[in-house]
Amino acid sequence: MGPGRPDPGPLRPPTPEDLRVLAWQLGRPPRGVLAVRPCPYGFPQVVLNHPLLPAEGADPEPMPTIFWLSCPFLVAEVSKLESAGAVRRYERRIAEDATLAQAYARAHAAYRAERLALLSPAELAWVQEKGYTGLLTTGIAGIANFRRVKCLHAHLAHFLAGRENPVGEGVAAELPRLFCPPERVLCAQRP
Repeated sequence: MGPGRPDPGPLRPPTPEDLRVLAWQLGRPPRGVLAVRPCPYGFPQVVLNHPLLPAEGADPEPMPTIFWLSCPFLVAEVSKLESAGAVRRYERRIAEDATLAQAYARAHAAYRAERLALLSPAELAWVQEKGYTGLLTTGIAGIANFRRVKCLHAHLAHFLAGRENPVGEGVAAELPRLFCPPERVLCAQRP
C-alpha cells in the first residue's frame, strides 16, 4: 500500500489469480485494484480500488466508490434486498434513530478520509485542479447527503472490508450467508 496509506484491515494485496478472477466477476479487466478481501474459498469478495482509475491514453477516471463488492453471489443477494425496498427502509431507520444516524455519518466521514489518504499529494492537487470535488467531499458510493442511502452493495463491501458501517452491518445480518454455498461456488466457474 505504500507509506502513509491506510491499513487495509482484512484485505490483502491482489495476486495475478485475483485479478484474473476479478476480470471474470466484473466482466471487464479490473482497474486500480489496491487490495482484495477473499471469501472463505479464496476468491475476491471485496475490492479496494484507488479513487483514480487508470484510463488508457486518457486522464484517470475519478471514482468515489473505493470499496466494491465483487462476489457474484453477494451482488445478487444484495440486489434482492434493494429490489424489496431495503434502501428506503434504511433511510427511514436513519431518520428515526439519532444514534444510528450519527454512526452512519461517522462511517461516511471515515470513508471519505480513507479515500483521501489513498491520493498522493500530486493526485490530490490534480483532483482539485480538475474540480473533482466529489472525491473530496462525498461519502460512501459518492453520497453527499448523509441521511440518504445509496447502493447497499457499497455499504456491505465497506463493512466486509473491516470498516465500521451500520448499514453494511445491517445488510450482512439480513443475508442468509456471506459467501456461496459449497455447491454454488460461482467463482469456480471462471474461465
